[in-house]
Amino acid sequence: MIKTHKIALRPNRDQIAWFYQQCGYAKFAYNSALSDFKTEFASDNFLSMYDLNKRFNDHKKAFDWTKAQDQRAAMYAVHNLGRAIDNWKAKRAKFPKLKKRGCKHSYTTDEQSVRMKGKRIKLPKIGWVKTYEELRFRDKIVSVTISRTAHCWFASISVEVQPPLHRCPASLAYVDWYTSTADVGTSRQIERSIYPTIGIDVGISTLATLDDGRKYENPKALKRNERKLKREQRKLSRKVFLSQNWYQQKRKVERIHYRIACVRRDAHHQATTDILKCASKIGIETLQVTNLLKNRKLAKALSDAALGGFLEKLKTKAASLGIPIVQADRFFASSRNCSACGHKKDDLTLSDREYHCSHCGYRENRDVNAAINLKHVAVGYTET
Repeated sequence: MIKTHKIALRPNRDQIAWFYQQCGYAKFAYNSALSDFKTEFASDNFLSMYDLNKRFNDHKKAFDWTKAQDQRAAMYAVHNLGRAIDNWKAKRAKFPKLKKRGCKHSYTTDEQSVRMKGKRIKLPKIGWVKTYEELRFRDKIVSVTISRTAHCWFASISVEVQPPLHRCPASLAYVDWYTSTADVGTSRQIERSIYPTIGIDVGISTLATLDDGRKYENPKALKRNERKLKREQRKLSRKVFLSQNWYQQKRKVERIHYRIACVRRDAHHQATTDILKCASKIGIETLQVTNLLKNRKLAKALSDAALGGFLEKLKTKAASLGIPIVQADRFFASSRNCSACGHKKDDLTLSDREYHCSHCGYRENRDVNAAINLKHVAVGYTET
């Protein structure tokens, strides 16, 4: 099993310049290989990834400056192009395009010359670079990708780790493993649910609402920084395109977007981690985010909440901890159904924040009622 730890770097000016050189070299290899593929494709000749890599190795000998670069950056760039072409052939993506100057800066290197020692990482041809934290995993390093986001440089270190045999953390453990003495060589698993089943209802105003009434607020990072973002974007629109001042202003806009993403991501991680600390089973709803974004009145608020990313983090963490997640049917009306008697209220609107059942008189918060219905789905009391 391969896991990746993304660590922020603390490079000096020379190291930053080196990173830019390798990113440019990777773009040069990608565009050169793509040009060769287009030329041969016009004559009905499909080149494989290995043919493209071999052609680039012959082509780069005409440039002396390529000898001082990290050759693994070019190799992985050509490999990425090969995967993009395979996706295009399988009709999973569009035909790859040439990479322009100023686009995303990143390059990949392998594990042969990479070492991690404390808060330092050793990269090929550049040496040791300081990091803000240590590597979380201690197993074999598979690959390292250096990338830039706004004003920060990161190292995404992929490590091949052994999959866990059972849930180890004591605060999350609800499974006892033992070996049967009557039948040697076989093992049985006894599930002891010491934590309850939880239903989670996600929304815009409140990020997540649990069936017991606990709520996790939405930070609304875009709405809080929207005024500042608009001001900086107006300044960017007045600059001469691709001028030095335009690039400087573009960095300011990138920093604001990076801060918005960090605030949103931090809220998602804190909420999902806190939820999984006390859950043995989770019931959630199935959201079609692309369809929800078609509503122009709610599109910006939905994008700011990033409900799809929140549910994806919840699923990933739950899978690694062994917590089962039950998704309700796409058309299951969790908000309209009464959690006490099951009566469906068809005249419920978005402005009704309290659910009042006209059949049994049950009153509850709208989101809490939906979370209870999702809990019933997870337990098995409700057919979706």
